Amino acid sequence: RLLNGDAAEKILQATRNMFSNRSTLNVQSDAVSIIDGTQEGSYMWVTVNYILGNLGKSFTKTVGVIDLGGGSVQMTYAVSKKTAKNAPKVADGEDPYIKKLVLKGKQYDLYVHSYLRFGKEATRAQVLNATNGSANPCILPGFNGTFTYSGVEYKAFSPSSGSNFNECKEIILKVLKVNDPRPYSSCTFSGIWNGGGGSGQKKLFVTSAFAYLTEDVGMVEPNKPNSTLHPIDFEIEAKRACALNFEDVKSTYPRLTEAKRPYVCMDLLYQHVLLVHGFGLSPRKEITVGEGIQYQNSVVEAAWPLGTAVEAISTLPKFKRLMYFI
Repeated sequence: RLLNGDAAEKILQATRNMFSNRSTLNVQSDAVSIIDGTQEGSYMWVTVNYILGNLGKSFTKTVGVIDLGGGSVQMTYAVSKKTAKNAPKVADGEDPYIKKLVLKGKQYDLYVHSYLRFGKEATRAQVLNATNGSANPCILPGFNGTFTYSGVEYKAFSPSSGSNFNECKEIILKVLKVNDPRPYSSCTFSGIWNGGGGSGQKKLFVTSAFAYLTEDVGMVEPNKPNSTLHPIDFEIEAKRACALNFEDVKSTYPRLTEAKRPYVCMDLLYQHVLLVHGFGLSPRKEITVGEGIQYQNSVVEAAWPLGTAVEAISTLPKFKRLMYFI
């Protein structure tokens, strides 16, 4: 979604050509495209709640999902019909806050919003850009390099005094525009309506970059599909990481890859700020963090493609639906 110029369209067209020239699949003209953030968020919600066996039940029995990718982050959860009816209207061309789905004979009103440019890598770029090529307190002392995102190179080096938890936090809060004017009584960050909260958000499953980072720094066991954590745990680990020198990161976090080491202070602190100050979660709220969920005798990946299949099957007439399970 964030590629420059016509790069994305060229990739899509090459993929369409491949299907046309090298397969016998019946591929429709609009089948190869980039899904929007609203679709990604809703499909992820469907995946998680399908695996957990929640679909077909009341929206109060479902689980909300926060999916932190590289370029964007999605928040999705089911809301009451009253909340959906009173959702703010958006400007033409913008994705609506509410998406309606019928799954297992039950209609759900989903609050879903995709925050483009607030994924892990995209936010790194914004945090580094905030200091205009000067020293950045989110970078560990001992590292002097660059970070490239979407074709742009950003200088990444620490002040002579080293990294600083509080100063880094202030930069991240500004990047998230937490203190900007709020057009609605209930907002997350950057002036976005938060959906009003409620039962559908009571239980949260947070995944993707949250899962990768917590595993990399040892906050969770690497062989478990998911674990229970609290937003304050990210703050505690961030304070530990921000006090390190770059040369100490490898021994402290042996699972962390070389490319991720300079940004461990920033990444942990961003995830804490995003959860608590961005999405307004209590620091001690219990959340489930993971890449997968136990389903019968297997672990199924918590990823949006399964949700697309479940939704597609759910919209078919019953006689056609049976064909897919023969």
